[in-house]
Amino acid sequence: MSFRIRPIQPGDDAAVAHIIRSVMPEFGADGPGFAIHDAEVSAMSAAYSGPRSAYFVVEVDGEVLGGGGIAPLQDGDPEICELRKMYFMPALRGLGAGAELMQRCLDAARAHGFRHCYLETLTGMDHAKHLYRKAGFTAIPKSLGATGHFGCDSFFMRAL
Repeated sequence: MSFRIRPIQPGDDAAVAHIIRSVMPEFGADGPGFAIHDAEVSAMSAAYSGPRSAYFVVEVDGEVLGGGGIAPLQDGDPEICELRKMYFMPALRGLGAGAELMQRCLDAARAHGFRHCYLETLTGMDHAKHLYRKAGFTAIPKSLGATGHFGCDSFFMRAL
């Protein structure tokens, strides 16, 4: 199965919202303090059309099965971006799309002038943590910025 990564378009919003709302509960991340409740979930293309932001979708045979992006860290150092809302439906996992999408996001972050990339995740997302470490992220002891994701308990950073 081959996949294609491209920038999000307004017509992708419903599919991306469905992915986020389907995948997060799979990992117990559907309560308060998780990204599933962020207002932007219903309109991701608009949310990532702003300055220094980018969101990409991963499609297979024209169907959007995953996505992820970067944006400035809310109330954080302007040289730090956040890797945000990177989720894949089960059919997309294990195909190498995660590593390729991660690279697209990091390249976009560099192009937007960020010097570091931060992310938040949680216990139980072990495959994701493996991908982050493989991409050069290291664990840090506490959260940064004001993401509102107090349900997350694992934090990572990497230099760009």
